[in-house]
Parts: sequence; structure tokens; C-alpha cells
Amino acid sequence: MTDRIEKSIEINAPVERVWRALTDYKEFGEWFRVKLDGPFVAGEVSTGHITYPGYEHLKWEATIKQIEPPRLFSITWHPYAIDPNVDYSGETPTLVEFRLEPTSTGTRLTVTESGFDAVPKHRMPEAMRMNEGGWEEQVKNIKTHVEQ
Repeated sequence: MTDRIEKSIEINAPVERVWRALTDYKEFGEWFRVKLDGPFVAGEVSTGHITYPGYEHLKWEATIKQIEPPRLFSITWHPYAIDPNVDYSGETPTLVEFRLEPTSTGTRLTVTESGFDAVPKHRMPEAMRMNEGGWEEQVKNIKTHVEQ
């Protein structure tokens, strides 16, 4: 087993357009299905509420690590932290990196989530399995959002 998930997708849009969909908090919220409380600021915590059906009871909380236009946007968060009765704040978060590269037809977006080896052993397999599927869906969501 590995401690990382990596998904890449080709998007038929310029890097600048994909960058805006990633880093403008309102656009991010549309395709990611989260209502964020405010803009992304490096070094600060982003908060909001998940709007994905079935998960509306969950809060969004991620620390914005890097914003390096137009190639790298990264956050840390607690993966698959879905039990509202559990305090996940003592766990080491995973790192999610969104990397953009220009291609001949647009942009290659690569999403990497790493650090699952630090997730508590009783949570790690399920967190990794669920986020694997989640990132598969989210890269399709941003592609659809940007290309429409």
C-alpha cells in the first residue's frame, strides 16, 4: 500500500482558466461542492460547509499552504473526517497539491494527496479508499466546470 493518491486529467482550457477554477473560492465551491466562507489566503484556514448530497452536515476546514500562480495550489486537511462527533484536530493532516502544466490542447491538472501513513491506522484504509474515489470524481467535476 502507498501513502498517496494521484490523479491527472487533461482539460481543454488554458492554464489561467483552470487556475481560476482552483483558486477563486466561489468557483472552487461550485465544482467541489462546498460553500466557503471567504477567499483562499496562504497560511490561513479556509472554512465552510460541504454541499455534496449526503454530506451537507459536514464542515469544510483546510489550511491553505501554497498559492503559486499559475502552477501550484496546496492545502492540508483531515481526510475523510466525516464523523461530526469525532475531533480530528489531533491527527496529522494530509497534503493536497493541485499542479497545473500547459499542454498542446490546454492544461494537465495533477492532484496528489500524500501523508496517509500518518493517519491513524484504524482510519487510514477507509480514508484512502474514499478519497481515491473522491478525487476521481473531483477531477472530472473541475474538467466539466471549466469546459462548459
